[in-house]
Amino acid sequence: MIITVPQRCALGVAATLIMSSLCAEARAQDASPWQRDGHSAVRLLAGSRSGAVLLGGIAIQLQPGWKTYWRTPGDSGVPPRFDFSKSENVEAVTILWPAPTKFDDGAGGHSLGYHDQIVLPLRIVAKNADKPVTLRAAVNYAVCEKLCIPVEADAELPFTSVASTEDSALFAALDTVPKPATIGDPNPLTIRDVEREGKTTVLVDVAAPAGSGEINLFVEGPTPDWSLPVPKLLEHGPPGVKRFSFELDGVPPGTNAEGAALKLTLVGGEHSYEFNTNLN
Repeated sequence: MIITVPQRCALGVAATLIMSSLCAEARAQDASPWQRDGHSAVRLLAGSRSGAVLLGGIAIQLQPGWKTYWRTPGDSGVPPRFDFSKSENVEAVTILWPAPTKFDDGAGGHSLGYHDQIVLPLRIVAKNADKPVTLRAAVNYAVCEKLCIPVEADAELPFTSVASTEDSALFAALDTVPKPATIGDPNPLTIRDVEREGKTTVLVDVAAPAGSGEINLFVEGPTPDWSLPVPKLLEHGPPGVKRFSFELDGVPPGTNAEGAALKLTLVGGEHSYEFNTNLN
């Protein structure tokens, strides 16, 4: 049996197929191909092209049960490393880190990182806003279940779209990045005070609304060679606050911790904040 399709319908079908092809091509232009290994995949995302400062992202997918690490991995783990030096027309790239999750590392401590999937937003400054930008990233990270496996990947992506199909994913990722805050801010979730107890112990008092669920606090030193432990929530603290404690372990040999710049990341529910303070 021969079925005759009216010309007008055929033209409509052809137009639909062309539009679908164009949309798929547009989506492909806004994200590089997935670079896959046995347990994860990584690719670059490009936001809309507008001006000299661009929004991009590094997307990582992980198999169930596997995780990767935050910029500070916690008591154990390997922080990811990114090299953008082979990019074209790129002055600088800043990685914006979403708030991490705390994991039991199986050795009595905790590691900090991500599971399932994560997008790390990138703030990219072009050398010349009127010229093409191509981002090239050499990515080195670890994926861990019970054992950790190193992963290396290279990704490349030109920024060409005036209106990127990845904008919504990138803005959603930006919402998960801790907001800058000051100790004593009137936010419902905030750090009220940081004080020393003796020479080696630091106490951090946190105010959190009732019913806020699990609250986590993470601390980083002024340089990557500091390796401070994950603060622990004390069972008994002052009324109305959650008191965390950590020891000044992991300070580089020969370093005087007095006055050192610390970064405190406070995470509770859907809210997270980042505080900068000096150790007194």
